[in-house]
Amino acid sequence: MRDLPRQLSAEELAELFEGRTPLVDKLAELEHPLEQADEVLAALSDVEKIVSLNAHPTIGGRKLSARSAAEQGDDSDPEVLTDLAECNQVYEEKFGFRFVVFVDRRPKSEILEVLRERIGRTRAEELDAGCRELVAIARDRWIRT
Repeated sequence: MRDLPRQLSAEELAELFEGRTPLVDKLAELEHPLEQADEVLAALSDVEKIVSLNAHPTIGGRKLSARSAAEQGDDSDPEVLTDLAECNQVYEEKFGFRFVVFVDRRPKSEILEVLRERIGRTRAEELDAGCRELVAIARDRWIRT
């Protein structure tokens, strides 16, 4: 396990956050970027937050980075994958951005229940929740690397 870093390049941060986004660019300018990520996110516009969320792959999707694939595991129950795909679509249509959750090696069936519950929230609640999850994922990735 590693401590949170003092400085990270935009490329290193892009790997942790699944792409070069406004969040990554702002964090790359700071010392202790992962420690300050919550504050940086709070200062972003909604559009910048959505761009950052949409850089993440869809839970249960087919196009995953190697890191995301390892985190999501190989739980391939066809019924769960179908339900995930349908709920992801409902979520994105309702909120206008991708569902992001810190999987933390949980099975997809458990993530499906989280997704179903979060569909009932408001857009503002989900935008905040997704951003918090985004930071939790990046911190975990750094520590586990």
